[in-house]
Amino acid sequence: MSTVAANPGQSSGTSLVQDLIEAGIHFGQRSSAWNPRMQPYIYGKRSGIHIIDIKETVKGLLLAKKFIRQCVANGKDVCFIGTKRQAKDVLIQRCTDAKQPFVTERWLGGTLTNFRTIRLRLKRLEELEAIEKNDNFQSYSKKMESQLRREMRKIKRNLEGIRTMEKLPGALVVIDVKNEITAIKEARKLGIPTICLLDTDGDPEMADIPIPGNDDSMRSIDVVIRELCLAVAEGRQEREMSRPQDAGEGAPPQGEGPRRSRRAQFRSDEAPAAPSDDETPAREASRAEPARAGAERAQ
Repeated sequence: MSTVAANPGQSSGTSLVQDLIEAGIHFGQRSSAWNPRMQPYIYGKRSGIHIIDIKETVKGLLLAKKFIRQCVANGKDVCFIGTKRQAKDVLIQRCTDAKQPFVTERWLGGTLTNFRTIRLRLKRLEELEAIEKNDNFQSYSKKMESQLRREMRKIKRNLEGIRTMEKLPGALVVIDVKNEITAIKEARKLGIPTICLLDTDGDPEMADIPIPGNDDSMRSIDVVIRELCLAVAEGRQEREMSRPQDAGEGAPPQGEGPRRSRRAQFRSDEAPAAPSDDETPAREASRAEPARAGAERAQ
C-alpha cells in the first residue's frame, strides 16, 4: 500500500502501458508490406505480422506529450489530422472537448501554405450562415438558394474542424503518414513540427516525433489521442497560471509616479540653469563694458 503511494508515476505509467497493450497498439502490418526504416521500432514477427516494440511506443508518446504541453503553454494550437474512417469519430469527440482544431475530411491542398485563402472561405461561411439566420434565403430565387446551401455545406464539411484556427498551428498530430502525406509536406515546408502515429508500413523520417503503433485500430488511436489531449489540457493550465504573474510583472510598482523616458531625463539634466536675480545685473554690466570702450575709442 505504501509502495503505490510512494510511486504514483510508476502506477500511472503501468496503467498507460496496460491500456496500450489492451488496445492492440503493438500489432503492426504484415511483414511483406513493411518499411525497412521501421526496423528500430519492431520487436519481432509472429504469424507473418510484425510486433511493435511497446517501449518505443511509450517513449515516443511521452516525448510528444511533453512537446505538446510546452507548445500549448506558449499560446499555440495543435492541429489533429485523421481522415481515416477509424480516426474520424475519435478526433471529433476528443478534439472538441480539448478545443483544438482538427481535420477529419479530405485534406485540402494549401490548407497551411495558402492559409489566407482558407480564412477567406471561412469568412464566406460566416456570411452564408448569417444570411440563413436572418431570412433563411427567402430573398433569393430557388436556384440561387440551392447553390448557396450547397456551397455552405461543402465549406462546413471540409473546414468546420479548423474554424477556430486563426493562425498557423504550433504542431500537427497526424494519424497514418501514408494517408496524410500532403499535410506533412506542407508542415515540413513551413517548419511546423509533426507528431505522427506510425505503423510498420510508414516512414519515420517524415515525422519529427514518431509514435510507432497500430494506426488501423480505433481503440489504439483513441488511447493515443486521449493522452495527447490530456497534455493539451495541462499546457492550457500552465498558460492560465502564468498570465497573472506576467500581468503583475508588467504593472508599475505602487507608490511611484509615471516613469519619464530616458530622453526626457537627459534633456532635463542637461538643460542650462536659469540665472538668478543677483547674476543678471553683473552679466549685463560685463556685456556693456566692451561697447562703452569702443565708443570712447571712436571719439
